[in-house]
Amino acid sequence: MKEISWDKAVEPASPYPYVLAVTLDKNGKPNIIGLGWWTITSWNPRMIAISVGHSRYSHECLDHCGEFVLCFPSEEQAKGAWLCGKTTGREIDKFARGGFKRAPSTVVKPPIIDGYTVAFECRVIKKTETGDHTLHRGSSCHTRLA
Repeated sequence: MKEISWDKAVEPASPYPYVLAVTLDKNGKPNIIGLGWWTITSWNPRMIAISVGHSRYSHECLDHCGEFVLCFPSEEQAKGAWLCGKTTGREIDKFARGGFKRAPSTVVKPPIIDGYTVAFECRVIKKTETGDHTLHRGSSCHTRLA
């Protein structure tokens, strides 16, 4: 792994494909959510937002942890990535079931999914209720390229 700039990290991340966000539950257990609703909201300062349904276990985890890692899965991780958007972490360990390995993050507590293509480590700085979802806006404090 090597450190890269925000500009270099955004290139392979476009045009905003399906991603995985990792956060932690109240017991420190990592949880992965599959997301299609995410976006870059600011270039300076660097900010990314993810939209998560109020009823989702991941919403509860984000409220507790206040941090997430946005990981762009590799082609080899496609099957496990899809599972993360179809099942709940309340009932299963998505890392184990999806065949993912954890790698330590640099500046946030949730782990990175080993084998990702690009990862953004983020701290939630603002939440906005948007009907049945909450938009969690995070400052991107660290970017990585696998």
